[in-house]
Amino acid sequence: MLELRPDSTTPLVNQIIDGLRGLIDTQTLKPGAKVPSIRAFAATYSVSTFTVVEAYDRLVAQGLLVSRGNAGFFVNRSAGEVLEKQGHTPGPARPTFNSEWYLQQIFETRQLAHKPGCGWLPNDWMFEDGLRRGLRQVAGSPLELTGYGDPMGLPELRALTAQNLQQELSIVANPAQLLLTHGASQALDLAVRTLVRPGDVVLVDDPGYPNLMSILRFQGATLIGVPRTPTGYDLDHLERLLAHTRPTVFFTQPHLHSPTCSRTPLAQLHRLLQLASQHGFRLVENNLYADMIAEPQPCLTTLDHLQQVVYVGSYSKSISPNVRVGYLLANPELIQQLLRLKMRSGLTTSQIMERVVYAAIIDGRWRKHLKRLRQRLAEAHQQVGRQLHRLGFELFIESDEGMYIWTRHPAIPDSAALLDDALEQGIMLGPGQLFMVDAQATGWMRFNVAFSTDPVMWEMLEKLLAKHVRRGVST
Repeated sequence: MLELRPDSTTPLVNQIIDGLRGLIDTQTLKPGAKVPSIRAFAATYSVSTFTVVEAYDRLVAQGLLVSRGNAGFFVNRSAGEVLEKQGHTPGPARPTFNSEWYLQQIFETRQLAHKPGCGWLPNDWMFEDGLRRGLRQVAGSPLELTGYGDPMGLPELRALTAQNLQQELSIVANPAQLLLTHGASQALDLAVRTLVRPGDVVLVDDPGYPNLMSILRFQGATLIGVPRTPTGYDLDHLERLLAHTRPTVFFTQPHLHSPTCSRTPLAQLHRLLQLASQHGFRLVENNLYADMIAEPQPCLTTLDHLQQVVYVGSYSKSISPNVRVGYLLANPELIQQLLRLKMRSGLTTSQIMERVVYAAIIDGRWRKHLKRLRQRLAEAHQQVGRQLHRLGFELFIESDEGMYIWTRHPAIPDSAALLDDALEQGIMLGPGQLFMVDAQATGWMRFNVAFSTDPVMWEMLEKLLAKHVRRGVST
């Protein structure tokens, strides 16, 4: 269907885009026609799946392709009109990832035997017993099934969450400043759509959270990455950025940052707040992994008292991914804006699920579960770290907290090159390119320690690594 030339000075991504545009323009690919799947295209033309993802993503952004859930990609029925309006010339290329493909095809490939690249915990690491007790308790109590829940979310859960945040993180906020959401993803989406306008410059962690980057790009934001270091932020780099850019918001994860699991020192948090005040931008603090921190320390919200900072939290990481209960903290004026947007986009959240979560966290075993979870993560960090060192990997930091290890091998300049071979072996990896703001190839990759303790998996990875090292030497 296409002729791709790897030896050309034109990047393969652009060759794919131009080729498919030509086929659509000449109606060789007619409106509504299905294009090859990402994996099929990659196999046919011997290119990386990531190259195809980027090309398809840009074609979707340009309006020439549409993605239909699990069905695949199709030629947009209005593609002819799009081409006519664009004068048959492609728009400016921007290196982005198709977040739908990322979330559904990679992180939701649950049937694979080994999932070191996933973003959740194994079933037996979750608060399954507490969740079952909560479900039984809610099912045995009178349920109001004819109405919606409180727009702000279940009052009892909001009050308890505010109380726990004050006890554990010294965050002073009353329940009227806490809005329950459908998980942290909706919380971030509400924050993005409330605080960001198309064309705004927005700062994000680099590497950072792919789903957030996708939401921001869909909103029309211009993303600029703030590099993470093993000891927090690269503040010198940030100050240089602020000398010639005017960001609206900085979306950041100071503690147990994904994918690096690094933590930010208190002095850096103070300096970041000073810079936000000086340059007039807000901070959205994503603290998804707070329950996994062995020794909690002040966060941005603790220091700021919700003046410049919006706080995002969730119960999904420590209770269950299927528990879609997250929350936002903000000042009273902003929380009302967020509430109005929540109601416009999805009405209220599920009061039944909020009652289940409330029942789970007032369970006397909840604290014991969190303590045991932190212990298991610490043990897994030690075990996985030893395996990575044995195979010659470099670790971004040495840690015993959180879910992730950010690592790279000196002989593998592009960790995405391992992905297809690993999938054939039943291994889901987390290649670093997924987490980079510019989506460029990188040797870094993310390991979820809770899914990385099986010796069989390490034997398979050792063989896979040796194969790619030999391939690199031969070329």
